[in-house]
Amino acid sequence: MVLTAIPVGFVAGLFGIGGGLITVPFLYYIFNSIGIDQQYLMHLAVGTSFAIIIPTSTVSVLTHHKFNAVDFDIVKKYGIFVIIGVIAGTIFASFLKTESLVLFFSIVIFFLGFYLLLLKEKEENILIKIKLHFKIILGFLVGFISAPMGIGGAIMNVPILKFFGYSINKAIGSAAAIGFLISLFGAFGFLMTGSYLKTNLPLSFGFINIPAFLIFIPITTLMARIGARTVHKIDKNKISKFFGLFLLIVATNFLFEYLKIN
Repeated sequence: MVLTAIPVGFVAGLFGIGGGLITVPFLYYIFNSIGIDQQYLMHLAVGTSFAIIIPTSTVSVLTHHKFNAVDFDIVKKYGIFVIIGVIAGTIFASFLKTESLVLFFSIVIFFLGFYLLLLKEKEENILIKIKLHFKIILGFLVGFISAPMGIGGAIMNVPILKFFGYSINKAIGSAAAIGFLISLFGAFGFLMTGSYLKTNLPLSFGFINIPAFLIFIPITTLMARIGARTVHKIDKNKISKFFGLFLLIVATNFLFEYLKIN
């Protein structure tokens, strides 16, 4: 767990994500190896991932804020619809079969990854006002998709914010802040769902495993701070390319996971 927590925290700070894309698969295999009930295996991995993201994203946001890279206005006006999506997605996750969602998710991430690889970072970014209907639709979809996956949503929010004219630095910092909201409501939802179902999973509150949470937190918060500082020292165009490559790697892993499931 310790070795996994290091890249999780660094990537969280560097790209503004919560690290769930790394954490969830790892926790899934760990919980499976110790004999956790198969019926709740993925739920426990996702819920624990959300709990880990809360302090990790907090550190990431505070560090990005020092570099004036967080737009709290968009976090508030867009984030409310993300929260609604998370609540709906958390409830839906209780009944979810993941095969079709994993395939859909891999396709979406492939598209976003190629978008960032092909996009050139401009010296001057022209902000386009995000209309209310876009905030409602995109916010709800990001929250709804993030909830069953245990992720902070930045893999979708960074490209979305860049499309509307945000610099890569501000897109990453703002996405990290939105990720905090996703993780907060996601963790609470999985805690309540697990408690309601009376799963009685070992050393867990609802669908949050306490030992895993305690092991990850000190390391991921430290590495998130380092990652968030690093992003402001790298060429902006290179950051976009690195993030695009990262998304393609994630998408490939999701596609392989879909093939294994089927």
